Amino acid sequence: MRVIGLMSGTSYDAIDAAAADLWLDGDRLVLQPLGLLSRSYSEELRAELTTSLPPASTSVRTVCRLDTGIGQAFAEAAEQAVEQLCGGHADLIVSHGQTVFHWVEDGVVRGTLQLGQPAWIAEATGTAVVSDLRSRDVAAGGQGAPLVSIFDVLWLRGRPGTPVALNLGGIANITVVPPVGDPLAFDTGPANALIDAVVHELTAGRATFDADGVMAARGRVHPELFDRLLAEPYYQRPAPKSTGKELFHLGYLASMMAGLPEIPPDDVVATVTALTARTVADAVRKYAGTEVIAAGGGIRNPVLLHLLEQELAGIPIRSTDELGLPAVAKEAYAFAVLGFLTANGLAGTVPSCTGARHASVLGSITPGRGPLPVGVAGSFPVALEIAGATP
Repeated sequence: MRVIGLMSGTSYDAIDAAAADLWLDGDRLVLQPLGLLSRSYSEELRAELTTSLPPASTSVRTVCRLDTGIGQAFAEAAEQAVEQLCGGHADLIVSHGQTVFHWVEDGVVRGTLQLGQPAWIAEATGTAVVSDLRSRDVAAGGQGAPLVSIFDVLWLRGRPGTPVALNLGGIANITVVPPVGDPLAFDTGPANALIDAVVHELTAGRATFDADGVMAARGRVHPELFDRLLAEPYYQRPAPKSTGKELFHLGYLASMMAGLPEIPPDDVVATVTALTARTVADAVRKYAGTEVIAAGGGIRNPVLLHLLEQELAGIPIRSTDELGLPAVAKEAYAFAVLGFLTANGLAGTVPSCTGARHASVLGSITPGRGPLPVGVAGSFPVALEIAGATP
């Protein structure tokens, strides 16, 4: 089955489209990467999205406008991917959409909302679309995140020691795959969320992220602010757990800085960058990780990676690129896998990772112009293989 995965993360900087051929070979799921592309939101759409996200208030009218605008943007990315990556034909498109709210109360996820009406994608491409992949897990008592955990477990199971998959998006999450016992996955805290927010604010919008970690490299960690940030109760909550920009946003950081003398901009960026490294490393150490296999936009920040290497003190960090999967599009490929599982009637969650009562077949299907690409798989695969990759 030829599948396109569409993803825009909590940094909402662009829509990633990754195409793959997926098939079942005995008890293994095989993924053959076909390529990837990325399309930025228009400045107008990104600005409207930015001003509507928590802690800002918004209106139902704006939510409707965003649902349509994001759906149309995803449709444009899908059309381009069908033509450029798939030779004009795809069997299935899987759209994560854009998370705008993740409703958590006392550690319990009550709901989650991803915008980007899939009908626009189906209409533009004529291809069936799987979307709204998180809600079913939430309804089953889970966190609805990190959904990439099933991909990680299938891919990394059997590696020596206790491999840990790490995604450094707006929020950082890990999947721990021990040699015995159940795997575990959770959001560790902010990855780029606070870094990006600070850079955007302190540069008056001239920059949206700390390119090459330049500001963090110039700055020094502010000890008192660092300690205040580390005291956040979220870090001590047991897994499974999930979070988002509903907690880690600019207003949150401002409250942590209240009463402190003015801190130079570069020092603020250095401090929140160090926070990401420390909280990720604490989580990896807590579960005795023996290697970290990293993906996401944060791996392009050399200062963040250097700090993480220092914090992990000898635990090796590898990019997913080294294992045959492009790190910048890992989540898009993971959602392609989730859609493939859905089309075959197979569950897309690991209950020990999301905290759900049971595993669930995920998402809703919006028909295209032809028959639904619904297959009937046999038993659930025990492993994921990246075709052509070296171990």
